[in-house]
Amino acid sequence: MNPVPTKKQERYLKRIQAYITRMPSLSTTVIKVLETCNDSRASANDLHRIISFDPVLTARVLKLINSAYYSLGVPITSLTRAIVMLGLNTVKNLALSFAILENLRSNGHFSVFSPDDFWTHSLCVGVIAKSLASVIGHTPQGLEAFFVAGLLHDLGKIPLNRQFPEEYHQAWETAEKDQDTLRHYESKLLGMDHCTVGCMIAKKWRLGSTLVETLLHHHNPDDSSEADRDFVFIISLANQFANYLRIGNAGDCVTSNQEIEYLNGKVGANWTMLYEMSENVLDEIEKAKIFLEIARKD
Repeated sequence: MNPVPTKKQERYLKRIQAYITRMPSLSTTVIKVLETCNDSRASANDLHRIISFDPVLTARVLKLINSAYYSLGVPITSLTRAIVMLGLNTVKNLALSFAILENLRSNGHFSVFSPDDFWTHSLCVGVIAKSLASVIGHTPQGLEAFFVAGLLHDLGKIPLNRQFPEEYHQAWETAEKDQDTLRHYESKLLGMDHCTVGCMIAKKWRLGSTLVETLLHHHNPDDSSEADRDFVFIISLANQFANYLRIGNAGDCVTSNQEIEYLNGKVGANWTMLYEMSENVLDEIEKAKIFLEIARKD
């Protein structure tokens, strides 16, 4: 049974709700890209017609496909060819991640961790999630969805950091002292955690059930919807292993080998598989930093 929120916690919630309401909506182009890619009859030409009217998104797609992230070796200058080579689902996920990163980029210092540390952790989770999905047999066409979900899983921490810097720092300090989770003290002090706030953002932007479930349940994947549970378990394991590797920092100081063992069993992974993937994680993070560079304003 959840405790009754205090008056102060009610004010915190209203402040976060107002903050999210004021956040910019996704652009018309991105909304059309999402709608088109969700149509089973859509083609690369349909997507080309939408993106070609947006020179910024066009430039971003071409910059990404010609980056080390894909390592094609041969320059791609045609948007149509880029869309065909990447595939509709990948272009959809790229457009979505660019839009969200641009809307939520942080130029200031967070109260608990630096933006660089936060996004390094997020990239690490994305890289590990994509690798896990590949190793356990997901189709290449769907791998980018795991990367994007890993990249975005902690979005709810950004509004909490910005709106309540003193309280958030207190939550982190107490969690570190007690060797408990940051999420526990977010709830205790603020009456909400980053998972709840991330879910609010995902619903505002209509990101779809899988991302809503991921942002809400990446710390408790057993509670996610049956349709998305396998997906959320992979993100949860990737997050735990990223914390175990201490790559980047999103405020979580506690790692649990027992939790990783449990998630390994659910996902069909093991420690050997995780350690083998970790050998290339830093290189893959460097390649994936192109996402953050592209999302910056010109």
